[in-house]
Amino acid sequence: MVQPGEQRQLKWLVTGAAGFIGYHLVDWLLRSGHTVFGVDNFITGKRERLDELVRRHSADALKNFEFVEGDLQDFDLCQRLCDGTDVVLHHAAIGSVSQSIIDPLATHRNNVDTFVNMLTAARDAKVKRFVYASSSAVYGDDPFLPKSEERIGRPLSPYATTKQVNELYAETFRRSYGLEVIGLRYFNVFGPWQDPTGPYAAVIPLWINAFLRNEPVQFFGDGLQTRDFCFISNVVLANELAAKAPRSATGHVYNIGCGQATSLLDLYETLRAEFVALKPQASLQKPVHEVARAGDILHSVADIKLARHLLGYEPGVLLREGLRQTFEWFAHR
Repeated sequence: MVQPGEQRQLKWLVTGAAGFIGYHLVDWLLRSGHTVFGVDNFITGKRERLDELVRRHSADALKNFEFVEGDLQDFDLCQRLCDGTDVVLHHAAIGSVSQSIIDPLATHRNNVDTFVNMLTAARDAKVKRFVYASSSAVYGDDPFLPKSEERIGRPLSPYATTKQVNELYAETFRRSYGLEVIGLRYFNVFGPWQDPTGPYAAVIPLWINAFLRNEPVQFFGDGLQTRDFCFISNVVLANELAAKAPRSATGHVYNIGCGQATSLLDLYETLRAEFVALKPQASLQKPVHEVARAGDILHSVADIKLARHLLGYEPGVLLREGLRQTFEWFAHR
């Protein structure tokens, strides 16, 4: 357990520090006055996020931040990073379902091999708490809603499989070595600094980018699919709570979402309204429907009762406010 009174003396390690979630975690830790080490290999991370951290924080705060460019497939690097570390927030991964179907080997190497390396290095270094990113993708073909932690289905993509395997490894290290682990199953995280480009971009930044560029908004399928969209500040909160939680709360994987199902058609209408409010004279192109993508789950919404009960988690920013903040950030870049 991370005691509140000792936090300023702790060393935190954020893997995937130049990623979308990793950037926000480092930003929060620096704002809180903590000592932070970050690592990224820039396969999906962006250097501009690190540049933004330098712009946002004072010289005194940045004295507490050290970044290493490296690949966690290098076990020696994992050992060096974990040496003296108190809390690991592990978010390094290839997070795309469609990319995993195209290249399952790269997804396995970057999601599973690196995860076992980090668990082993954390065990050897006697890390106090290991918090890691899982995904709602583990629910696979399970038809029941809302998604509850104790019931998962068969995975629909190699990405989903890697996250299931990670959860199994984490539990094995808890039972075998006493490592304090907590997994966070994220549901469709979005917010500022999410990458809107490339073939694997998430739906919200991709659509916002299309609106702002007056390009067609692309649907894969009929748009009736539902998702539980979770603003980035809720994910940062979940990591903080997981790091501080008592030992009795470890050994679990928690859903981190908002508990609200939104169809992609409803998401489109909400984004369209935000765009019109921002640029009343703008023209709007009609959406374009493409064939549904392999590996995509049809319906997903989180049951967050367990996170509420054991972590004290309560999402502070819901979809509409999160979309407003995200749209404004993209529009003013």
